[in-house]
Formats: sequence, structure tokens, C-alpha cells
Amino acid sequence: MTSGACARASQACDEALVRAFQILGKRWSGVILGTLANGTLGFAELRRQVIGISDSVLAERLVELHTAGLVERDVRPGPPVSVTYQLSGGGAALVPALHALSAWALGNLPSAQ
Repeated sequence: MTSGACARASQACDEALVRAFQILGKRWSGVILGTLANGTLGFAELRRQVIGISDSVLAERLVELHTAGLVERDVRPGPPVSVTYQLSGGGAALVPALHALSAWALGNLPSAQ
């Protein structure tokens, strides 16, 4: 690889990381994805499992993750209307990285008090 090609590859990597962290760097996004890695959940179930998140922030993050193509939203007509969320193929592809990040945090970051 020439030095110009290396610089372009590095720049592309940086741009890809910027795009990834624009979504994953927001508080709760990774936790929501990690929670959905265990299966399909409704809004209330997801809120109970993601301890500390407000309804408005959960709704906002779900819209963002859906728009980014990481989460699928399934609406079933009612009454009552039922909405469930699950990882898309792109979201499922992130699960190994989320597991690796979790393992890294356990080994390298101080425990929360």
C-alpha cells in the first residue's frame, strides 16, 4: 500500500467510526441494542430491562436505531395495538462487537459504585 492509500484507508476508517459513534455513542443506544440481542421485546418490557431510562429517551433512541436500520419495529393492529422491537440484520451483526466491548469494560474500567 502506498502512503497515499494508507492515508485514504485511515481517513475512511475514521469516517466510518464517526458514523458509527453518531448512533452508538448516544447514551443508552448500546444498552438497548444489547438488550434486544436477547430477543424481541415490547416497549414496556424494554423499559423495564433498561433500568434508569426514561420513556421519552427510550422512544427517541428506538426511532434513531430504527432509522439507522439497526432495529425493526413491528406494529400489530389491535385493539390493543401491539408494537415490538427486534434487531435487524445490521443490529444483529453488532452483537459480537457489543460482547467484546462489554468484556473490555469488565477488564479495563473501574466498577460503578
